[in-house]
Amino acid sequence: MNKGLNRGAGWALAVLGISALAGCGAPGEGGFGIGDMLLTAGATQAPAQAAETRDVYCPTIEVMDGGSVIRSGDAGSVRSQIALGDVARECVGQPDGTTLVRVGVEARALLGAGGSAGRYDVPVQIVVKDGSTVFANRSRRVAAAIPAGQTQTTVSIVEEGIVVPAASANNFEIEVGLGTRAATGRRG
Repeated sequence: MNKGLNRGAGWALAVLGISALAGCGAPGEGGFGIGDMLLTAGATQAPAQAAETRDVYCPTIEVMDGGSVIRSGDAGSVRSQIALGDVARECVGQPDGTTLVRVGVEARALLGAGGSAGRYDVPVQIVVKDGSTVFANRSRRVAAAIPAGQTQTTVSIVEEGIVVPAASANNFEIEVGLGTRAATGRRG
């Protein structure tokens, strides 16, 4: 009986000791607790990384002059028409002050009276700039396949990895358009 009591007291003392150690370096105090030591297998703590910021400047997307529609055929007999649909953007602030931009473009291919089912080329131009300094000038082509018996289809393009430098993170523009146009200005 006495042996069982000593064993119980020993366990209680061990639990109390571990609880006291676990309280050292409690969350929010910047300490390094026993749980951290067990997780990192050592007595050093990795430096805290700055988190990305989603509440940053993110301008509306402008459509380039003449970049909203491409028509093929003559005025009396349009074979096909490609038109911009929805556009979207996402801007994420990075720890170094730069902004990472993602741009999405939707286009709709339509058959005219003189058109027929088939594959239609959709050229999309995306430009991110600050005044005359161009950070990204990307041209993408995607195929819009209109099957027999249908008169239209929709395609989407998402362009990622566009980096805006910290110095321009609060004053840049995003432009999109159909076709391929040279962006005016110097590369940034």
